[in-house]
Amino acid sequence: PSFLLNKYVFSVFVFLIWMTFFDQNNVFVQMERYRALQDARQKMEYYQEETIKTAELLDELMTNDVTLEKFAREKYYMKKPNEDVFVIVKK
Repeated sequence: PSFLLNKYVFSVFVFLIWMTFFDQNNVFVQMERYRALQDARQKMEYYQEETIKTAELLDELMTNDVTLEKFAREKYYMKKPNEDVFVIVKK
């Protein structure tokens, strides 16, 4: 083809081929990095939501004694001195 005989077109063509396939930051590496960035953003959003939920739970535990007692009984199986606790595990 005659357009490949032009040195500028040929140079641009070689440059594009080089950047697409052979460079250390080629298109495939960039797509992989973009996917990793999207995963990191998704995880960041998840952990921000979890932080908000945990802060709300902490605030509730610090202000409400009934909630604190319920939390201690459910999570850490705490009990009063004169009572027995039976844990039922559902399969």
